[in-house]
Amino acid sequence: MPFDRIDRHILTRLQSDGRIANSELADAVGLSPSACLRRVRALEEAGVIERYVALLNQDRIGRRMDIFVEISLNSQSNEVLTAFEQAVAQSPEIMECYLMAGDADYMLRIAAADPTHFEHIHRDHLARLPGVSRMRSSFAIRTIAKSTAFSLSPAPRESAPAPRT
Repeated sequence: MPFDRIDRHILTRLQSDGRIANSELADAVGLSPSACLRRVRALEEAGVIERYVALLNQDRIGRRMDIFVEISLNSQSNEVLTAFEQAVAQSPEIMECYLMAGDADYMLRIAAADPTHFEHIHRDHLARLPGVSRMRSSFAIRTIAKSTAFSLSPAPRESAPAPRT
């Protein structure tokens, strides 16, 4: 779906404040409230806006540690991949899971309170995932950058061919 300048502005504002009042959003992007609401609804219907959520502060809810777990499976069969992915989707302790290219098959992100909490997650959740042949965990020391907002600057235009002389 191509975005114009106003769509990008709407999406940028909603990414920083999903609870912004429509009238305030309309003022910020230079539209009437009804026109702004139509644009937001169109972006929702197109699936560009997937959902609205509350982002929790990890420190304040006692999940200060980020642990990244590389998972290697014992097989690349469809059955093993599907079983693993379904089990991951059912585990509330796994915050993110990515299918990877490279040495590991998957990369997980876990948010834990402390090493003892991670040990519990490891024993009761990760060790029970089907098809796992190897796990390697790395603990983040400090978060340097973290964002939930996508940059929506326009795509660079192709440069015009140089004139022939």
